[in-house]
Amino acid sequence: MLCGYYQLGTKDTTEGKEALMIGFILTGHGQFSNGIKSALDMVAGDQPAFKIVPFEGSAAATYAEDLRDAITSMRAECEEGVIVFVDLLGGTPFNQSMMISGDVDKVEIVTGTNLPMLIELFFMRNGATDVTALAEQAVSVGREAVTRQSVAAIMGDADDADDFSDEDGI
Repeated sequence: MLCGYYQLGTKDTTEGKEALMIGFILTGHGQFSNGIKSALDMVAGDQPAFKIVPFEGSAAATYAEDLRDAITSMRAECEEGVIVFVDLLGGTPFNQSMMISGDVDKVEIVTGTNLPMLIELFFMRNGATDVTALAEQAVSVGREAVTRQSVAAIMGDADDADDFSDEDGI
C-alpha cells in the first residue's frame, strides 16, 4: 500500500463500503489480467476495490458466472460504480462485460487496457463520484501512454528534458 498523499482507499466502516471509491475489475484473455496485476502490485502496491477475473481455457465454462459475480459484488461494495477494464474490443471478456453492464447500473467498460492507464486511474479514483467521467479519463490516459521512442530521437535533441540516461526506472 502506498503511503502519505497517495494512500489509496479508505474504508467506511459504518456501512462496510469503500468510501467514495469506484471499483475496478480487470479481465482479459489468458494471463493478461494476472500479468497486469503483478506489475500493478510491484508499482502501486495492493489496491482496495480491485479484482481480476482471468479468461482462461481451463475455466472458460464458468467465466461468465465468475465475471458476473465479481461485477455485482464489487458494485455492492462501491456505490459510485465499477469500471471493467478489458484487453480487447470484441473478445469474450468484452462481450460478457457488456452483457452484464446491461443488467447492473453504474458499470462502465474500457477496452485496450494498459498499465499506465491503470496506475494513473488508481490515483484518480479515490473520492471520484462520476464513473462515466473516470472511464473517459481512462481512455485519454491510455492513449497518451502509447508512444514511439528511440535513442536517436532522444540523443538528437540535447536540450530535450526527456533524457532518461541517468534514471533507474521504477
